[in-house]
Amino acid sequence: MTSINVRCIDCHIVNLQNKNPYYLILKRSENKVYPNIWQCVTGKINLDETPIEATLREVNEETQLNPINLWSVDYVNQYYDPNNNSMNLIPVFGMLVNETKITLSDEHQDYNWFNFKDAKNKLLWDNQKKGLECFHEIILNPKSEKNNILKIS
Repeated sequence: MTSINVRCIDCHIVNLQNKNPYYLILKRSENKVYPNIWQCVTGKINLDETPIEATLREVNEETQLNPINLWSVDYVNQYYDPNNNSMNLIPVFGMLVNETKITLSDEHQDYNWFNFKDAKNKLLWDNQKKGLECFHEIILNPKSEKNNILKIS
């Protein structure tokens, strides 16, 4: 039987500049899995963590950014791993930050803040693009009933 795993997170990060959203996209290091691809913040969930805790930790480790708001995006990234015969579900989060200068971890070699169209075009994985689209809708419609702002402490 195929197993179902929830072991990773995706987090799309936005900064509003003159009320225009710019999304952080990170370029993976050459010596890491999936070298040189552009992506949102991604990472594994530790055994003692919730997906929200993993998101906050991963954002801090990979960027040292501090969240103003954190949303649970109405989308779940997914992929099938034939090596393990497992279906992997990835909770998607969105984060608003004030800062634009970040400190990269060794997982990434570069970053940039892109408008929505350019950010979407930089992403390799279709499901990360869909997660970004869903988060962008939240940013464009902040009073929507679909917005699920999470309390962060």
